[in-house]
Amino acid sequence: MFRGSKFATQPALAGLPLACLLLAVPAQAEQSLVQGIYTCTDAKGRKLTSDRPIPECHDREQRVLNPSGTVRTKLLPSLSVQERMALEAKEKAALEEQSRISEEKRRERALLTRYPNKATHDKERAEALAQIGVVKQAAVSRVEELIRQRTILNEEMEFYTKDPSKAPPLLRRQVEEVNSSLAVQGRFIADQDREQRRVITRFDEELIRLQQLWAQQAPAPSTPQVAGSKHR
Repeated sequence: MFRGSKFATQPALAGLPLACLLLAVPAQAEQSLVQGIYTCTDAKGRKLTSDRPIPECHDREQRVLNPSGTVRTKLLPSLSVQERMALEAKEKAALEEQSRISEEKRRERALLTRYPNKATHDKERAEALAQIGVVKQAAVSRVEELIRQRTILNEEMEFYTKDPSKAPPLLRRQVEEVNSSLAVQGRFIADQDREQRRVITRFDEELIRLQQLWAQQAPAPSTPQVAGSKHR
């Protein structure tokens, strides 16, 4: 007899003759089996069975069986607000990790497509650094020209060493402009140096990963056959 089943609580069966009960109970049992049999093991280790969800197992999984005893479905445990939030956070983290792995695989495929071998990677590294070098060299040349201009202006300012305020306004303005331009070019050259280090780091990190990916794509070496071996 199922614990907590409808068999013992149906008022419609009260007062019926024994023969009627024997006919009515199998009919209700068959209906209960069609609905499913719930089974679980509670916190005390007792195996419980019922024709409806079992309250003692609300905090754990319950199996719903077919009449044949096979599992039809499973009833998940009822969760508290905190447990539900923790479960949702765990599922979110799992989705984010899956997305991260997918994105990483996509980047790896793109990396292999762009750099099928080390020669192509080395070539692009050299081109990127050469481009930075051209831009930086133009700035260095500009600095050299500004230094020459400042040297000439400083020679003119020597006449006003005792009182620079007496220097012509045009001369003072030219000195300020040259000094300002030198500061701008100095910052620009520093930016190019940082960009150069960034590019070198990027290509170094890419090469480490590419070497791993190239190794995975390399065909496995064939096992050499022993001379004079015979196949049976």
